[in-house]
Amino acid sequence: MNSISSKPISNIDRILVVDDLPDNYVLLQTVLEDEGYQVEVADNGHTALERIESHPPDLVLLDVMMPEMNGFEVTRRIRQNPMLPFIPILLVTGYSDPLPADGFEAGADGFIRKPINFDDLLDRIRAILQPQ
Repeated sequence: MNSISSKPISNIDRILVVDDLPDNYVLLQTVLEDEGYQVEVADNGHTALERIESHPPDLVLLDVMMPEMNGFEVTRRIRQNPMLPFIPILLVTGYSDPLPADGFEAGADGFIRKPINFDDLLDRIRAILQPQ
């Protein structure tokens, strides 16, 4: 059997969606689950860090603007934790103020602007999560 491009079913990619607004994370969760991803959600940075430390996902979609701990700070904390494996992080924002360079400086792997173009988002996720 030649399975160059297919992944075993037990190896479903896990994505953690972090956003303080339920409308945003429910929409992302629905779209990603429809594409076959396993999706967990967190509604703040503290919960996200707890979930990442207890069960690291394959990718984090992280809102930049959240109360208490913004996406840049969550990204820095993930990158500073030597106990965590490398986890790709895509920052998501509806504001034009944060520059992609700010996200890269914090340690993010990409930057997505709202309103989200879901075809582009899914292409970016597939490119990041493709089997090596």
